[in-house]
Amino acid sequence: MRTGWAGCRWPRASWCTTPPASSNRPGSGGLACPTSPPRPGRAHRQKGHTMRIGILGSGAIGATLARVFSAGGHEVAVANSRGPETIDPAVLEFGARAGSAADAVRDKDVVILSVPFFKVPDVAGVFASVPEETVVIDTTNYVPFQDWDVPVEGVGQGQVESLWVAGRLGRPVVKAWNAVLEETLKTRGAPAGTPGRIALPVAADSDQARRVAMRLVDESGFDPFDAGGLADSWRQQPATPAYCTELTLDELGPALRAADREKTPALRARALERVAAFTSPPTREEIVELNRSLHR
Repeated sequence: MRTGWAGCRWPRASWCTTPPASSNRPGSGGLACPTSPPRPGRAHRQKGHTMRIGILGSGAIGATLARVFSAGGHEVAVANSRGPETIDPAVLEFGARAGSAADAVRDKDVVILSVPFFKVPDVAGVFASVPEETVVIDTTNYVPFQDWDVPVEGVGQGQVESLWVAGRLGRPVVKAWNAVLEETLKTRGAPAGTPGRIALPVAADSDQARRVAMRLVDESGFDPFDAGGLADSWRQQPATPAYCTELTLDELGPALRAADREKTPALRARALERVAAFTSPPTREEIVELNRSLHR
């Protein structure tokens, strides 16, 4: 199984670690920090109303989330840049519908943005008609050495990635599912209360939007960690201690606090060197260990 470093796929790079929290508990208000998806029929779904969820992007993360949430009973629409006929039937196996980008954002409670980072401006136009109350969740990572990514002015000089995304979309976003490996998302989800359950950071400026995203992270099989406001979401970007390191809820807060903004560029470079040294596609375990070793 290919897995990697950015967005957490091979041969691209994917590190996953996160920063500080005033509390480790979800909803604390501070930085709290299967080759198929979690088995359908055993969805980690909370009691509550069915959501209408649109997903822009049918790559590794978007496709997995489409399967998980449709298997859990939500109404899911998914779109990509190549057209609905190109979406893998496996993505639609549990009731998700393929459509255009306009279809994916129309009349939705939640829209999940899961496209390559530099493609964000290409989809910004479809958000013009999306109501303010719709929660938009950004899963992207800026990793310019990937074969699909290109240098982005501002972000390359240290601008917080999700603030850049919010600026291009012209609306607030939530940052979630960016700090998890593709294979981890597919195979390591577990019901709430499972010992050792992996936690994922969720950052947003809106408490209500953060609550919605945290509920969905929980349903996807992971403990949601309140990582505070969007300006602090750099702490869950690539090469930080919380990025793709498979930490528990108790471990994630200290990892977020340990993030060092000045050191992160050098850590990214070091991680890239180590990824390049692999002579075959690394396993999930190897990538997680690589990510953790950056911070020892």
